[in-house]
Amino acid sequence: QVQLVESGGGLVQAGASLRLSCAASGRTFSSYAMGWFRQAPGKERESVAAISRYGGSTYYADSVKGRFTISRDNAKDTVYLQMNTLKPEDTAVYYCAAHHTFYNSKYYYSDDDYDYWGQGTQVTVSS
Repeated sequence: QVQLVESGGGLVQAGASLRLSCAASGRTFSSYAMGWFRQAPGKERESVAAISRYGGSTYYADSVKGRFTISRDNAKDTVYLQMNTLKPEDTAVYYCAAHHTFYNSKYYYSDDDYDYWGQGTQVTVSS
């Protein structure tokens, strides 16, 4: 069992930056590939970014590529999502998720792959 707590959301203007954090507890953090997802009102949850156990492999949705950066600090049991040049369409609740894996280099971008989820943090981007 692993517990995930997101933080760092807020209300910003278009073009601004935010950094989301997701702190994990309960198990060895480096045993988990991590992902960030988001869900906007009336829309399905979508994958935003994902990262392998030791950070060597990453994935980004096309909509955020070049603007968002996922990273992790296994010593701090934390995964981050740096979001730059935010747009109104980035407005959503952002969730982090964890998937236990034995593969060092794999990331996972389907929400079906993930076993544990945080409670979410709201990001609102005004135009």
